[in-house]
Amino acid sequence: MKASAIIVAAGSGVRLGSSVPKAFVKIGGRTMLSYSLVTVRQIDSISEVVIAIPNGFENAARAEVAAARLGVPVKITPGGIERQDSVRIALELTSAESELVIVHDAARPLATPAIFEACLSAAARAGGAIAAVPVSDTLKRIVDGAISATVARAGLWQAQTPQAFRRDLLVAAHRRAVKEGFVATDDADLVERTGARVEVVEASTNNIKITTPSDLAIVEAIIAARMVD
Repeated sequence: MKASAIIVAAGSGVRLGSSVPKAFVKIGGRTMLSYSLVTVRQIDSISEVVIAIPNGFENAARAEVAAARLGVPVKITPGGIERQDSVRIALELTSAESELVIVHDAARPLATPAIFEACLSAAARAGGAIAAVPVSDTLKRIVDGAISATVARAGLWQAQTPQAFRRDLLVAAHRRAVKEGFVATDDADLVERTGARVEVVEASTNNIKITTPSDLAIVEAIIAARMVD
């Protein structure tokens, strides 16, 4: 099945304390965006890439695309106010010939080609699939600064990206969300609300989303260790 890849790279990086948008922060001498582009390049079924970026960073994004040598068509678009807006804008630019769409946050630079492939394969079978890891910590519900309950963690998973879906399902889910004024934290939530099946593909705890300086330090350490190995 043909697939389109959407890379969400429109985050500001304010919580990271960066002077440039998050996707253009460098780790190990390369931008976060570069890692996602190189990963996508290794997946044969991906026939196009759409990147949502902050306004004013079109030239920087084009430079990253050129360096990655993707070998497939690439579209670059300004993102929206919310992540959901950025995905919807990018989704409308994907080819109708693509049966699948895989969405990934550039802020997760350690996602592997294998997890992309696994999500695409599961989505082709079930309609939707996300990378996730089982929750390992004990969860507490807090009210007014105190514990009100302990939440059983059995069956709870922590969602990540990439997330892959049949294109028609994802388009319909986003259009429904606009109509209803619903805002979700990930695309799976939108698709779930339509009643479609979304499967879970077990990923790695190393697939960290970089939000804070401490997240960045952890990912830098992982990349540094790999370079030594």
